[in-house]
Amino acid sequence: MTSPRSGSQAVERAIAVLACFEGATDLTVSALAARTGLAVSTAYRIVQALVRGGLLERDERTDCYRVGPSLISLAVPSLGRLDAESFAPHLYSLAAHVKLTTSLGVARDDVAVTVFSARPPERFCTHQLPGARQPLQSSVMGMAILAFGTASARRSSSVTASSDLERVRRLGYAAAFSSENRDVLAVAVPVLDPEGRPRGALGVQALRRRLTDELVREIVPPMRGVAARIGAGAGTAFPAFR
Repeated sequence: MTSPRSGSQAVERAIAVLACFEGATDLTVSALAARTGLAVSTAYRIVQALVRGGLLERDERTDCYRVGPSLISLAVPSLGRLDAESFAPHLYSLAAHVKLTTSLGVARDDVAVTVFSARPPERFCTHQLPGARQPLQSSVMGMAILAFGTASARRSSSVTASSDLERVRRLGYAAAFSSENRDVLAVAVPVLDPEGRPRGALGVQALRRRLTDELVREIVPPMRGVAARIGAGAGTAFPAFR
């Protein structure tokens, strides 16, 4: 049997590597090699090519890889270039103001998908980047969306306690430690349309020693202001969560 041409084989191997991230967040090269059956050296070369293309990104602290921003934008076609141009300036302005990476997430089925992250001009570190896909019911962006959804949506939440969601509604934001790193605190506010329906969430995260209670109180108001501006022009790009 004729072996596949080298170009086709490389593409198939890259697809196999990307498929490993279905249901997973961060993976090492060794883990990717084990899952795909590739040699570690081959998996490493493919991963580096995917990083250069923005399809994967590396966590410098753990030396793990996760889904990158280019792949996320391809996976969420409703948030295309024109839509990004409408909300990206707001995110970059906020990131520069609070000196933290600011991310926008939307609900897709039972996960909160990070569709855009704006890094600050200084003091950036990888701890500020949220996962590409986080459980809707146990992530701060997911909680911010759930808390402002319909009463039936809140009641159907089997992981997040209704009392926690009510507290988020009362405060106007969600805050919790990352499930992946207990030293990282994440904060999120809902993106609401003019009818008050959640269209997504705006989130930041950082090491707890930096993201103190005082800083949280300081950054939540500007976060809510930017979320309101994005929500006012959400249109059909951000399907309402029900």
